[in-house]
Amino acid sequence: MTPDRFFSLMLLLASRDAVTTQELASALGVSLRTITRDLNWLRDAGLPVTAQRGRLGGVTMLPGSGLDLTRLTPGERDHLSLTGLDEKQRAELNASVESRRALSKIGATQSRRAHELLPLTDVVHVDSRPWLHVRAFGTTPASLIDAVRRGRRLRIEYDSTRESCPRDLVVDPYGLLAKAGIWYLVADCARVPRMYRLERIMMWKEVDQPRRIRENQTLATVAAELIDQWEHNHAIEVSATVDQTQIERAQRIFGQRLVRDDHEESATGHKVTIRFLHLEDVRALLPFGSAITVHGPTEARAHLRDLAANLARHHAPSPTS
Repeated sequence: MTPDRFFSLMLLLASRDAVTTQELASALGVSLRTITRDLNWLRDAGLPVTAQRGRLGGVTMLPGSGLDLTRLTPGERDHLSLTGLDEKQRAELNASVESRRALSKIGATQSRRAHELLPLTDVVHVDSRPWLHVRAFGTTPASLIDAVRRGRRLRIEYDSTRESCPRDLVVDPYGLLAKAGIWYLVADCARVPRMYRLERIMMWKEVDQPRRIRENQTLATVAAELIDQWEHNHAIEVSATVDQTQIERAQRIFGQRLVRDDHEESATGHKVTIRFLHLEDVRALLPFGSAITVHGPTEARAHLRDLAANLARHHAPSPTS
């Protein structure tokens, strides 16, 4: 369980008399299996969490949890309610100070059951930035968050890859989205939902008008719609068989983009589906050589064949004179 999900789960349990596992899963954006595993983890850690079956039942945190929310200021509680952010993203949003202060207040109320151990914060350091990361230009989340929270329209200068020069746009913001390590401004432009990468927003200023977002729409609903639309328009699913000796390597490289078909396993290989954003990205399969056999789609097989042929020609022996 990640730290942000742990505290979000504790806050939900402490603020309600009883809550169903489905409600917890929906609130935290995880599966029922994950919530069940998290609740079992809390019980194993000695926290007084109980579950009652039936129509009036639910998950309850009994008195004695040590989670004293009354010590938190409204700002600290607000920052602690953010879920899914790593330390780098919290820093980019300028939320690290409030979050750390809130966590320290809560942590101070917990029993020191392992007082002889050094604090985890002293022996574990997390840096989620990729190696050789190039610092992005454009707008930072911390500089934009207050303007978004004031609920005003924004005029932005956006440098789109599809345009020859930056465009001047007036947008109605829903909020900020952190997706796959990248920050986006989610906003309507002429009543049409859009995602704008913050690093491509060259300049911005508030317009002296309240935002005009569509009725019954929230940041969560609009972001989900845009993500589904983007994945549908940019995804290609490759069906392949990976040799037994290379399946663990493939899982490390492709992560959640690789899904194994447990019904199609043999002593020599595993049937998998690997999701790529663009057709060009299938070149990531080349280092596996003949250890991966691609079955489809046809354009993926053809592109791999062309890439391999170009590579072979590039490294062919030079003709002797």
